[in-house]
Amino acid sequence: MGNTRFVPALIVALLLLNLVVAFSTKTTTNISTDQSALLALKAHVINDPRNFLTTNWSTAFSVCKWIGVTCGSRHRRIIALDLSNMNLSGTIPPHVGNLSFLAWLNMRNNNFHGPLPAQLVKLQRVKYIRLSFNIFDGEIPSWFGSFPKLQYLSLSHNNLTGEIPSDIFEGLPRLQVLYLAMNRFSGKIPTSLFECKELQDIDLTDNKLEGILPKEIGNLTMLKILQLHNNLIEGKT
Repeated sequence: MGNTRFVPALIVALLLLNLVVAFSTKTTTNISTDQSALLALKAHVINDPRNFLTTNWSTAFSVCKWIGVTCGSRHRRIIALDLSNMNLSGTIPPHVGNLSFLAWLNMRNNNFHGPLPAQLVKLQRVKYIRLSFNIFDGEIPSWFGSFPKLQYLSLSHNNLTGEIPSDIFEGLPRLQVLYLAMNRFSGKIPTSLFECKELQDIDLTDNKLEGILPKEIGNLTMLKILQLHNNLIEGKT
């Protein structure tokens, strides 16, 4: 009789152990993906004058203890990456798009250059993107309109060119801050911008934008700051 009771209990214990092992393996695999993404980024940095990444981003330490990295307390995945003001030079590899839990990306005030990789579109949890004061070039990617949780976007002070895609803002319902100043954008302001009803701050200064300021600007009832000077835009701001 005792053996009969023991068997179900043993089965339950084995199932729980298997679940724990499976969860541990999955967590390890996921954080390994995050670590691989950052090691790829480190490999694409060609100049690290203060040796921030050179000395600190090492497999000898947990990736959650690397400089500029914040991991979530629940999943132990990377949720924030802040490399601002490090004077780094290099490019952003597509592997950064594998940081699937990333909500905060700040690489402001460095010397990153080249185009932005399309794989960044996979960062579906991102709320904050700050890539200003770098040397990124090419046209602004249309996939920037694919971040449903994005609240803050700054691409100011780069070498981005061309027209701003007409539908780029249709997929950014939570956008509150938009900084695109000091680039070389041309053409008209997309009317889709005025569908972002939560916008509070817009800076499009020092570009080559033209045309008449659309009347739909009145739809942005939460707007507090609108900067358009040093463009070819007509109308009152």
